[in-house]
Amino acid sequence: MQKVQTIATRTFICASLAFGVLGILVILIAPDEDASASFTQKLVLKCFFITVMIILPSFALSVAGKYLHNKD
Repeated sequence: MQKVQTIATRTFICASLAFGVLGILVILIAPDEDASASFTQKLVLKCFFITVMIILPSFALSVAGKYLHNKD
């Protein structure tokens, strides 16, 4: 059972990393919806979304790491 949990945890880690990388790419590549927003507003919004795409996978990886290194 431990081997199945290890495989599932590693799959979760890979999926979390892919989510973060793809999320950042989508944010950087996405066309601007609001043409009236200034460059600074667009930049801040993109930076905000990029940090979300870093925080979510980081949290997921910390949870997965707990289960991967748990020897109970």
